[in-house]
Amino acid sequence: RGAMLRGLRRRWAAYRYRFVPWLALNLRRQRRTLRYVPESSQDKIIPDEAVLETLLRAFAALFASDLGRQAPVLAARPEIGRKYGEPGRCEEAARGPQEVLFQALGFGLARRHSSLPAAGTGVFLSRGGARRGAVVAMYPGTVYRKHEPIFFQSLGNPFIFRCIDGVLIDGNDKGLSRAVYRSCSRRDQLGPFQMSDVSWLTAAPQNPLAVGQYVNNCSYEKAANVCYQEFDVPSCFPVELKQYLPNIVYSHDVQSPLRCVVLVTLRDIKQGEELFSNYYTVIN
Repeated sequence: RGAMLRGLRRRWAAYRYRFVPWLALNLRRQRRTLRYVPESSQDKIIPDEAVLETLLRAFAALFASDLGRQAPVLAARPEIGRKYGEPGRCEEAARGPQEVLFQALGFGLARRHSSLPAAGTGVFLSRGGARRGAVVAMYPGTVYRKHEPIFFQSLGNPFIFRCIDGVLIDGNDKGLSRAVYRSCSRRDQLGPFQMSDVSWLTAAPQNPLAVGQYVNNCSYEKAANVCYQEFDVPSCFPVELKQYLPNIVYSHDVQSPLRCVVLVTLRDIKQGEELFSNYYTVIN
């Protein structure tokens, strides 16, 4: 019994100080565990318009490079085909998503073992470079509003991101979290139009930006070079490009913009550098 209690204490100690606190029992609301934002701080270092422009540029390039797979969409909306070209004329369709990302935004990303000891997987700029204020990744996952059921998904889950207003994004690609995301994605599909990307749950995401959940926390040796910025997808977002959005809402019956979180560079980042964020603070 003593060994079992010690094991439970260790699990509790590791859990309550993780990325998102124990939602039901953390009565002290320690600022270290919450993403605390004082009134004097701002959570956006680039305008929403700049985020939207980057996502549209990247997603349009991904769509245009894969027109052969978009036949059902083009059949349902022929005018979309006229925007991106005909499938038979697209010699670039064989390019992979990483190559498309490099051509569209000037950099590529790779997931591999972190340069921090015992940190597991990290995200690196594998080619090219990113200037300060560039969107370099997205935080994928199911979006939960306040009071929606996430308790069981959160157990032992270090991939839950807490937004300023209490919205939570579950970026875990395994177990119950994975099953919930897949289920919501099938629920929201409109004919040939997919409203979200499920490929981030695999080793080969169609949207190569959807790796933000693997960006490690900074340390004394490795300063943060990216920060999180919340972004609500506008209603004017092209329906054919929603298939690359790596987020989906848990409850379909509440009408509100889809919450996304992007990672924005705090300085110029060169090829080969690992991305590091700060889990507990925002940028003044």
